[in-house]
Amino acid sequence: MTAELLGMLMIIALFGLVMLGAPIAFSLAFLGLLFGVIGIGPSILPLFINRIYGLMNNQVLPAIPLFIFMGFILESCGVTEKLYDSLHGLLGPIRGGLALATIVISTMFAACTGVIAASLVTMGVIGLPGMLKRGYNKELATGSILAGGTLGVIIPPSIVIILYGTISTLSVAKLFAAAMIPGFILSAIYFIYIIIRCLIDPNYGPAMSAEERASKNTIQILKDVFIYAFPTILLILLVLGSIIFGIVAITEAAAVGAFGSILLAVAYRKFSWQSFKKAALVTLKTTSMVLYIAIGASMLSVTLIRLGGTEFLANLIVNVPSFVPDALAKWFMIGEMMFIIFIMGMFIDWIGILFIIIPMFTPIILSLGFSPIWFAVIVNINLQMAFLTPPFAYSMFFLKSVAPKEVTMSDIYRGSFPFVGLQIIGLIIAIAVPKLSLWLPSILF
Repeated sequence: MTAELLGMLMIIALFGLVMLGAPIAFSLAFLGLLFGVIGIGPSILPLFINRIYGLMNNQVLPAIPLFIFMGFILESCGVTEKLYDSLHGLLGPIRGGLALATIVISTMFAACTGVIAASLVTMGVIGLPGMLKRGYNKELATGSILAGGTLGVIIPPSIVIILYGTISTLSVAKLFAAAMIPGFILSAIYFIYIIIRCLIDPNYGPAMSAEERASKNTIQILKDVFIYAFPTILLILLVLGSIIFGIVAITEAAAVGAFGSILLAVAYRKFSWQSFKKAALVTLKTTSMVLYIAIGASMLSVTLIRLGGTEFLANLIVNVPSFVPDALAKWFMIGEMMFIIFIMGMFIDWIGILFIIIPMFTPIILSLGFSPIWFAVIVNINLQMAFLTPPFAYSMFFLKSVAPKEVTMSDIYRGSFPFVGLQIIGLIIAIAVPKLSLWLPSILF
């Protein structure tokens, strides 16, 4: 049996194990070890050790638990709930105002923490019941929370971007700068879609009633927005600004952000040892999950590379059909890569995808003359869809775990489809206009 065939069988086996519900981390490690020993022999074992040691020795990785901790502390101190109530008062008179408030808060939350779970669970608990109570369409309500929550994949300090930079050895600060404009454009696309959808069909997102509007104090609303939004935005700007402008390393900035989130919780009189311990425990669990999957994925990628599986798939991409004009050949290859990542996202965890596609696609991107920074951004936009596309859409499971009983999994699935389409539009825009990703890094660096 040839090495290339073994590599393809390994990928098929991985899909099979994932479909059977096997833990992704141990599936990746088991297949990497099994096929590595079969196809290469015991000499593969030192390669595993070297790869895992290099991964764990990376100085950027400690930023991951610090950003996760920062997000969960901010969640516990009630900022999200207060902001949601305040923005409801401001945007409530507009059709779809609560869904718009969800996108705004999710965008802010994405810039506070690199994980989507905290944002999805928080908005599912706070926002979803409020929208359903006011007669919002279930699909719009669930879809806006899902789409807003997944902005954490692309808007810095995204854990996905940090790990991408770690694997690819690209500057995380440059990746953060490159992802900011596309991330906010995606947020704006969601915002515009909700406004248009509710204008076409007012029943999708009814405006606040006249009685409810009369009960709101505009001055108090603006005061609450300032009190709860300004310190949070200031913390975000300090953390991201210090990274992007090279004032401190990413790990130090993450530590400052984590400490700043504790100070905010104390200032809002929401800090308690119980919430601190809960945030620390959730951080430990989430970080452990990320690192276990990273170890398994690194073992699988080593075996796949040694067996020639990446070269085989790369050759399939490079062999452009004859009917494609030469001027469009490189864009056709980009389309193939995006399609492969999209399909993989339906079945494989994003960490596994990164370890597989980065060593496989990066040489092709460089040979075509594209910027690896730009490619990293469009990969991360694509990976957002992995959280919204069945059967293994983690964001849907997070939302369902806190959704009211009347919201079914079918409602959540249907709510995600329009926003997946919007993410595809955002991806096409980012591909067609590379300057959206490269302009800010070119100025700052």
